Amino acid sequence: MNILFFLTPKQETAFVFSDCTIQEAIDEMENYRYTAVPLLDRGGKYVGTLTEGDLLRKLQEDIHENISAVGKERISKVRRRWQYQPVRVGADIGDLVTRAMNQNFVPVVDDKDVFIGIVPRKAIIEYCYRNSTLGEKNEKNH
Repeated sequence: MNILFFLTPKQETAFVFSDCTIQEAIDEMENYRYTAVPLLDRGGKYVGTLTEGDLLRKLQEDIHENISAVGKERISKVRRRWQYQPVRVGADIGDLVTRAMNQNFVPVVDDKDVFIGIVPRKAIIEYCYRNSTLGEKNEKNH
């Protein structure tokens, strides 16, 4: 099955640019109520994923500094604990499942590493459920 079936396109995905400030990233994540967002360079390429934990560790490291000064630092100063591995647009469902076991979404890039969207773990679980014997049993009961 083509993974584009599961894709939430870039236009519908919250993300931050890697040169934005920590405060801008916090505001974006809070606005969408996400705990992790893709990081893109200004050319649209996927460079990683930023998590709330990454931001908290950065703030903890710099707790002795003025919090408003820390908020003005660039995201590039934030160490990321996890590397959310993207898949290429031609990946198969097995690649998605493997990545989704350790990530709450899977970033999708084209052949030039340009970010085109995400596949949420929920979409993968729903697909696997519908195509499993569990899903078949549930359909019979309704």
